[in-house]
Amino acid sequence: MRFGGSVRLRLHEKERRFWKRVASSARHCWLHLAGILGLSILSTPIALLMPLPLKIAVDSVLGHQPLPRWLALLVPSVLSHTACLLLAAGLLVFIALLSSLQLLASWLLQTYTGERLVHELRGQLLWHVQRLSLAFHDRRGANDTAYRIQYDAAAIQNILIHGLLPIVSSAVGFVAMLYVTAQINWRLAIVALILSPVLWLLAHNSGRKVGSRYDEVRELDSSAMLVLHETLAAVRVVKAFGRETHEDELFRRKSRQRMRQQIRLASIQASFHVLIGFAIAVGTAAALVIGVAQVQAHAITVGELLLVMAYIAQLHEPLRNISSKIPELQASVSSVRRAFSLLDEIPELSESPATLPLKRVAGHFVFSDVSFQYTNGHPVLNHVSFEVQPGTRVGIAGPSGSGKTTLINMLTRFYDPVEGCISLDGVDLRNYSLADLRQQYSIVPQEPMLFSTTVAANIAYARPEASRTEVVEAAKMAGAHEFIMRLPKGYDTPLGEGGFVLSGGERQRLAIARAFLKDAPVLILDEPTSAVDVHAEQLIIDALEKLMRGRTTFMIAHRLSTLERSDQVLVLRDGRLKFVVNGQQQAREELLTNSEPPAGSHCGPVLVC
Repeated sequence: MRFGGSVRLRLHEKERRFWKRVASSARHCWLHLAGILGLSILSTPIALLMPLPLKIAVDSVLGHQPLPRWLALLVPSVLSHTACLLLAAGLLVFIALLSSLQLLASWLLQTYTGERLVHELRGQLLWHVQRLSLAFHDRRGANDTAYRIQYDAAAIQNILIHGLLPIVSSAVGFVAMLYVTAQINWRLAIVALILSPVLWLLAHNSGRKVGSRYDEVRELDSSAMLVLHETLAAVRVVKAFGRETHEDELFRRKSRQRMRQQIRLASIQASFHVLIGFAIAVGTAAALVIGVAQVQAHAITVGELLLVMAYIAQLHEPLRNISSKIPELQASVSSVRRAFSLLDEIPELSESPATLPLKRVAGHFVFSDVSFQYTNGHPVLNHVSFEVQPGTRVGIAGPSGSGKTTLINMLTRFYDPVEGCISLDGVDLRNYSLADLRQQYSIVPQEPMLFSTTVAANIAYARPEASRTEVVEAAKMAGAHEFIMRLPKGYDTPLGEGGFVLSGGERQRLAIARAFLKDAPVLILDEPTSAVDVHAEQLIIDALEKLMRGRTTFMIAHRLSTLERSDQVLVLRDGRLKFVVNGQQQAREELLTNSEPPAGSHCGPVLVC
């Protein structure tokens, strides 16, 4: 019993934290939400007025009953049948107009508030995930994260605007309708009251089942979207290997799994709505039988019976609304929990409380006994130590999987070492702010990433405030100006997704122009000529020669031609630094012979951080 009570307590605390977080996400919209609630509650008195014209027509026009007491205070006490009929018709038009205005105002306010809630939460999620480490993104993948931001976050408006607020307003409407019905005939009110716990039990049971099923549907949705994203992103590879049929079958299989789960979910909801309809029909029938008996006993008039039956129908509507909203609310809660789980991810890189100011570094690096492993426990770098003087061109060589890319990623603090330290100009990298540190680097990757904006905007990505003159000058330095001017709109030509309207060499020269424009003191090159033809390679090499002047440069080497431009070569094998070779010819001979370092090669002193 104690264990079960502890579990329930933890679940209760978890629920409390979730709703507190929902309230915090909506704090900027409290006035709007209050307005929506007020407009929703206003529908209750309007609904109470709806049957009134019918009662006047039956009792005061067709019959001989006086007008309702409160209405008689507003109009002459004696009216002809024709005047009463016109009054009923006028009231009907007025109430309908009032109801339409209430619905219009509510709809506009709900739309604005809902979109703002989603906009703010999506922005918060994107801001947070961009600051999570590469290890998180490697583990989670871009597709699942994008799904949670784009689709799961949207459910927050369903929780507040289409869930909680309608439930609250329906509860207020139920109490008001119940009170008015009890004033007319308490027996009929009791019939309606007895029905409410039955509907609540149905809603609670359905909501519990829907919540668990909805989690599975969302996971299957994300899985199918992953297949779709990968197929479209790698469409060239798919076509080249003739795998269209395979990818189509894979996507259809994932979609069928999702479809079956969605059908099971729909069957639960449909069964629930059938039970609600049946329960409400039984309650309405019981009220009708009792009401007719009351008319026969002259306890109420026919007009009052019609009025009460209309109220009971409207009394059941809030119950139906509450009962149907609870399962829908559970589904939305499931989605928002998935979105909030991104905010629970803690950035794996931390900044020192007192970071040192950093403007422009000289580029003096020291690796001191650096080791690193990923979360799966697989070691990548083992006790790596070396020193790089400012302005040195450093080639990084070694077989695939030796740790070259990881070493580069640690320079920019995409990862932190698990042992040892890396210093820049005599200061541990962790003592600089991430923003200041990353301003010291320009990166030219093997496959340059271009965005679906203009050529000029792509070049100015690292310096959005740069003038057009500076952008053009950077393009000229990179040897890109001539082909840019041949584009339909020159620098204002929009590039498609990934910039694949350009050749590989042209994309690479735009990446080099971006690096020229940033003018950072440290340059990182991931073999930028490995995927281009000979002519494009020479143009890129000429541009890189100008770019590397006066900068500390790290180059991942896949070709010997890269090492020929290096002052110092780091050779990695199995995560260990086998040797450091100073001198281009020594480096070339060493890599060709794949032997131990040449006699007399100098690894350089290693400083201790």
